[in-house]
Amino acid sequence: MRVVCATHNPGKLREFAGALADCGVEFVAAGDLGLPEPREDGLTFIENALIKARAAARSSGLPALADDSGLEVDALSGAPGIRSARFAGEGARDADNRQALLAALAGVPAAGRAARFYCVLVYLRSADDPRPLIADGLWEGRILEAEAGSGGFGYDPLFFVPSEACSAAELDPAEKRRLSHRGQALARLRAAWPGFHRG
Repeated sequence: MRVVCATHNPGKLREFAGALADCGVEFVAAGDLGLPEPREDGLTFIENALIKARAAARSSGLPALADDSGLEVDALSGAPGIRSARFAGEGARDADNRQALLAALAGVPAAGRAARFYCVLVYLRSADDPRPLIADGLWEGRILEAEAGSGGFGYDPLFFVPSEACSAAELDPAEKRRLSHRGQALARLRAAWPGFHRG
Protein backbone atom coordinates (compact mmCIF):
# COMPACT_ATOMS: atom_id res chain seq x y z
CA MET A 1 0.00 0.00 0.00
CA ARG A 2 1.31 3.45 -0.92
CA VAL A 3 0.63 6.16 1.66
CA VAL A 4 1.59 9.81 1.56
CA CYS A 5 3.24 10.97 4.75
CA ALA A 6 2.10 14.55 5.29
CA THR A 7 5.46 15.95 6.32
CA HIS A 8 8.43 17.80 4.89
CA ASN A 9 10.53 16.62 7.86
CA PRO A 10 12.89 13.75 6.91
CA GLY A 11 13.31 12.78 10.58
CA LYS A 12 9.60 12.10 10.96
CA LEU A 13 9.48 10.16 7.69
CA ARG A 14 12.28 7.86 8.91
CA GLU A 15 10.41 7.20 12.16
CA PHE A 16 7.15 6.42 10.36
CA ALA A 17 8.82 4.09 7.85
CA GLY A 18 10.84 2.33 10.57
CA ALA A 19 7.86 1.75 12.83
CA LEU A 20 5.50 0.52 10.10
CA ALA A 21 8.04 -1.36 7.97
CA ASP A 22 6.30 -4.69 8.61
CA CYS A 23 2.82 -3.43 7.63
CA GLY A 24 3.34 -3.56 3.87
CA VAL A 25 3.26 0.24 3.58
CA GLU A 26 5.37 2.25 1.16
CA PHE A 27 5.62 5.82 2.40
CA VAL A 28 6.20 8.78 0.15
CA ALA A 29 6.77 12.18 1.71
CA ALA A 30 4.54 15.10 0.82
CA GLY A 31 7.70 17.11 0.20
CA ASP A 32 8.97 14.57 -2.33
CA LEU A 33 5.68 14.89 -4.22
CA GLY A 34 6.01 18.66 -4.25
CA LEU A 35 2.85 19.10 -2.18
CA PRO A 36 2.44 22.47 -0.45
CA GLU A 37 2.40 22.69 3.32
CA PRO A 38 -1.11 23.66 4.45
CA ARG A 39 -1.76 26.45 6.91
CA GLU A 40 -1.89 24.88 10.37
CA ASP A 41 -4.44 27.11 12.01
CA GLY A 42 -6.07 24.60 14.33
CA LEU A 43 -6.17 25.21 18.05
CA THR A 44 -5.24 21.65 19.01
CA PHE A 45 -2.78 18.98 17.93
CA ILE A 46 -5.55 16.81 16.51
CA GLU A 47 -7.02 19.66 14.46
CA ASN A 48 -3.64 20.38 12.89
CA ALA A 49 -2.99 16.70 12.16
CA LEU A 50 -6.36 16.44 10.41
CA ILE A 51 -5.63 19.58 8.37
CA LYS A 52 -2.33 18.10 7.18
CA ALA A 53 -3.73 14.64 6.44
CA ARG A 54 -6.72 15.93 4.47
CA ALA A 55 -4.57 18.32 2.44
CA ALA A 56 -2.05 15.59 1.57
CA ALA A 57 -4.75 13.05 0.65
CA ARG A 58 -6.62 15.59 -1.47
CA SER A 59 -3.52 16.75 -3.36
CA SER A 60 -2.06 13.27 -3.92
CA GLY A 61 -5.12 11.05 -4.27
CA LEU A 62 -3.45 8.63 -1.83
CA PRO A 63 -4.26 7.56 1.73
CA ALA A 64 -2.46 9.91 4.12
CA LEU A 65 -0.77 9.75 7.48
CA ALA A 66 -0.07 12.96 9.38
CA ASP A 67 1.14 13.81 12.82
CA ASP A 68 1.11 16.90 14.92
CA SER A 69 3.41 16.89 17.87
CA GLY A 70 5.05 19.27 20.22
CA LEU A 71 6.84 19.94 23.44
CA GLU A 72 4.94 21.13 26.52
CA VAL A 73 7.01 22.74 29.29
CA ASP A 74 5.38 23.23 32.69
CA ALA A 75 7.41 26.34 33.55
CA LEU A 76 6.15 27.95 30.32
CA SER A 77 2.47 27.10 30.96
CA GLY A 78 2.56 24.38 28.31
CA ALA A 79 4.45 26.33 25.65
CA PRO A 80 5.73 25.90 23.03
CA GLY A 81 2.92 23.35 22.48
CA ILE A 82 1.34 23.49 19.03
CA ARG A 83 3.85 26.20 18.08
CA SER A 84 6.87 23.98 18.81
CA ALA A 85 8.16 24.11 15.22
CA ARG A 86 7.80 27.90 15.19
CA PHE A 87 8.83 28.78 18.75
CA ALA A 88 11.61 31.07 17.53
CA GLY A 89 9.44 32.49 14.74
CA GLU A 90 8.16 31.49 11.32
CA GLY A 91 10.76 29.58 9.34
CA ALA A 92 12.83 28.85 12.46
CA ARG A 93 15.41 26.07 12.30
CA ASP A 94 15.62 23.38 14.99
CA ALA A 95 18.71 25.05 16.46
CA ASP A 96 16.88 28.39 16.64
CA ASN A 97 14.00 26.81 18.55
CA ARG A 98 16.34 25.10 20.99
CA GLN A 99 18.13 28.37 21.71
CA ALA A 100 14.80 30.14 22.21
CA LEU A 101 13.75 27.45 24.68
CA LEU A 102 17.00 27.70 26.64
CA ALA A 103 16.61 31.47 26.81
CA ALA A 104 13.01 31.18 28.01
CA LEU A 105 14.08 28.80 30.78
CA ALA A 106 17.19 30.72 31.87
CA GLY A 107 17.48 30.57 35.64
CA VAL A 108 14.86 27.83 36.08
CA PRO A 109 16.35 25.01 38.20
CA ALA A 110 16.23 21.34 37.13
CA ALA A 111 13.32 20.64 39.47
CA GLY A 112 11.22 23.20 37.61
CA ARG A 113 12.01 22.03 34.08
CA ALA A 114 9.47 19.18 33.75
CA ALA A 115 8.28 18.71 30.19
CA ARG A 116 6.67 16.21 27.87
CA PHE A 117 6.43 15.47 24.20
CA TYR A 118 2.93 14.82 22.85
CA CYS A 119 2.07 13.32 19.46
CA VAL A 120 -1.21 12.67 17.70
CA LEU A 121 -1.35 10.66 14.47
CA VAL A 122 -4.20 10.74 11.96
CA TYR A 123 -4.58 8.23 9.14
CA LEU A 124 -7.13 8.84 6.38
CA ARG A 125 -8.07 6.35 3.67
CA SER A 126 -9.13 9.29 1.49
CA ALA A 127 -9.43 13.07 1.78
CA ASP A 128 -13.12 12.76 2.67
CA ASP A 129 -12.76 9.83 5.07
CA PRO A 130 -15.39 10.51 7.78
CA ARG A 131 -13.82 8.04 10.20
CA PRO A 132 -10.11 8.80 10.64
CA LEU A 133 -7.88 6.47 12.57
CA ILE A 134 -6.39 8.46 15.46
CA ALA A 135 -3.64 7.45 17.90
CA ASP A 136 -1.57 9.43 20.38
CA GLY A 137 1.38 9.16 22.72
CA LEU A 138 2.97 11.07 25.62
CA TRP A 139 6.65 11.06 26.70
CA GLU A 140 7.58 12.58 30.07
CA GLY A 141 10.97 14.13 30.81
CA ARG A 142 12.62 17.45 31.56
CA ILE A 143 14.59 20.13 29.77
CA LEU A 144 18.36 20.16 30.15
CA GLU A 145 20.35 23.35 30.68
CA ALA A 146 22.58 22.56 27.67
CA GLU A 147 22.35 20.34 24.61
CA ALA A 148 23.56 16.73 24.79
CA GLY A 149 23.89 14.25 21.93
CA SER A 150 23.85 14.53 18.16
CA GLY A 151 21.07 12.11 17.19
CA GLY A 152 17.38 12.73 16.64
CA PHE A 153 16.03 16.10 15.60
CA GLY A 154 14.03 19.03 16.93
CA TYR A 155 14.27 19.42 20.70
CA ASP A 156 15.83 15.96 21.25
CA PRO A 157 19.24 17.28 22.45
CA LEU A 158 17.49 19.21 25.25
CA PHE A 159 14.99 16.53 26.32
CA PHE A 160 16.26 14.43 29.24
CA VAL A 161 14.78 10.92 29.52
CA PRO A 162 14.87 9.92 33.22
CA SER A 163 14.51 6.17 32.64
CA GLU A 164 17.59 6.16 30.39
CA ALA A 165 19.57 8.92 32.17
CA CYS A 166 20.39 10.63 28.87
CA SER A 167 18.92 12.99 26.31
CA ALA A 168 16.62 11.82 23.52
CA ALA A 169 19.43 12.72 21.10
CA GLU A 170 21.72 10.19 22.82
CA LEU A 171 19.35 7.26 22.41
CA ASP A 172 19.81 4.53 19.85
CA PRO A 173 17.20 5.16 17.09
CA ALA A 174 15.42 1.86 17.79
CA GLU A 175 15.26 2.64 21.50
CA LYS A 176 13.94 6.12 20.79
CA ARG A 177 11.21 4.66 18.56
CA ARG A 178 10.17 2.36 21.40
CA LEU A 179 10.08 5.04 24.10
CA SER A 180 9.04 8.22 22.35
CA HIS A 181 5.66 9.90 22.05
CA ARG A 182 5.66 9.23 18.31
CA GLY A 183 6.76 5.62 18.85
CA GLN A 184 3.90 5.07 21.30
CA ALA A 185 1.39 6.60 18.89
CA LEU A 186 2.75 4.54 15.99
CA ALA A 187 2.48 1.33 18.03
CA ARG A 188 -1.15 2.11 18.79
CA LEU A 189 -1.82 2.95 15.17
CA ARG A 190 -0.19 -0.29 13.99
CA ALA A 191 -2.25 -2.32 16.45
CA ALA A 192 -5.49 -0.77 15.19
CA TRP A 193 -4.56 -0.80 11.48
CA PRO A 194 -5.88 -4.28 10.41
CA GLY A 195 -9.29 -3.87 12.05
CA PHE A 196 -9.60 -0.33 10.71
CA HIS A 197 -9.13 -1.50 7.12
CA ARG A 198 -11.56 -4.41 7.58
CA GLY A 199 -14.15 -2.03 9.07
